[in-house]
Amino acid sequence: MKSDGPHDAARREAIRRLLVLAPVLACGFGAAADMSTAVTSDDTSLRARKLHFSSLVIDTHADTTQRFLGGQFAGDGSFHPNLEFDFAARDARGNIDIPRMREGGLGAIFFSIWIPSKIKGPAAVARALEQIAAVHEQVRRHPADLAFATTAAEIRAAHTQHKIAALIGVEGGHMINSDLGVLRHFAALGARYMTLTHTGNVEWADSSGATPVHNGLAPFGREVIREMNRLGMMVDISHVSDKTFYDVLAVSQAPLLASHSSCRGICDAPRNMTDDMIKALAAKGGVIQINYHVAFLSQEFRDAEKKDPQINKSIEAEVFKLCGDNEACELIEGDRLTREYVQRGKLPRVEWSKIIEHIDHAVQLVGAEHVGLGSDFDGANMPYGMEDVTQIPKITEALLRKGYSEDDVKKILGENTLRVMAEVERVGRARTAAPQ
Repeated sequence: MKSDGPHDAARREAIRRLLVLAPVLACGFGAAADMSTAVTSDDTSLRARKLHFSSLVIDTHADTTQRFLGGQFAGDGSFHPNLEFDFAARDARGNIDIPRMREGGLGAIFFSIWIPSKIKGPAAVARALEQIAAVHEQVRRHPADLAFATTAAEIRAAHTQHKIAALIGVEGGHMINSDLGVLRHFAALGARYMTLTHTGNVEWADSSGATPVHNGLAPFGREVIREMNRLGMMVDISHVSDKTFYDVLAVSQAPLLASHSSCRGICDAPRNMTDDMIKALAAKGGVIQINYHVAFLSQEFRDAEKKDPQINKSIEAEVFKLCGDNEACELIEGDRLTREYVQRGKLPRVEWSKIIEHIDHAVQLVGAEHVGLGSDFDGANMPYGMEDVTQIPKITEALLRKGYSEDDVKKILGENTLRVMAEVERVGRARTAAPQ
């Protein structure tokens, strides 16, 4: 048998690398990724990519919906509200678009339906409906890439078809205008969770971002929780006050979701969950989805903001000057300006590894079965190294390097979210079938 020449050896090496990456290419997400830079000699890196791109990766909170409502940045950096954001094209701004979701291996995403807490009544309902319609329109425009989903089974089916599952989460109970009929309408249109409050209190629940007025959950709030259980909607406790959280926990018959919250044990933000809250959430089968916002990840960053409040006031003033009331512009420009302050040494630099620190903290408390990912992409200030969705494979690799099993990593990437969804759906079917 002849020995290999140099060309034969190179060919065998190329075949070996293709075989290593076969699961990535077969899943449908690898085509958009830059495989020439992905392949390294590090076995952990190779194993991480295989695992990541063969897993169902779910992000339970992104604010990209604001960009669907019209408006785009032009080549000179100016914002033109009458131009339309092309979700199918790689964009230089923001964190999410279809090409970058493909490159990052994202299998399912919950698009946030969000308006400021100060907007209430019929106007809040109307604006929520406009955003829900905008999500459906994106799915209609991009059927080869997106599939609308409302159940865990539909997410899995979309993944099998090599499509990204698009889901809806309503961020703030003020949008139902204290009307269970509106809640039912949102559910009928596909909303699969509702965050009970945003930064302000609603008529029936206290927020972590405001002075309490209800001592937690008001009587109508309990009706909301029971109806969400019946509808098979996940109850999202991100943003609520601590007392509201414990009240909801006592009322809900289904596991709860914290769609985009981090750990107060690492960063003392009222929006984050205490160790005891994380344990209580897990005891009832729920999941904390770690938020990537720098001021929820880093105590140093939070302290710097508090030490010099003028920084945030200056950023807000500059954002308003650039954007007016255009919320899509506000979210993106706020992130850009914050990074400028970091580069000038006015705010501390926060690395993406803080996300891993929060994940690991929660896992040490309650196990890998109760932790997931809720980025807050396109709605928050991202840490360095997590500038957009293409960077999320780093999370998989970092967890493997910390000694996490592949099974536990898959749970954190998305299987825990699917488990909660399936259980919420089961509770909804049971409550619907029960005699009233």
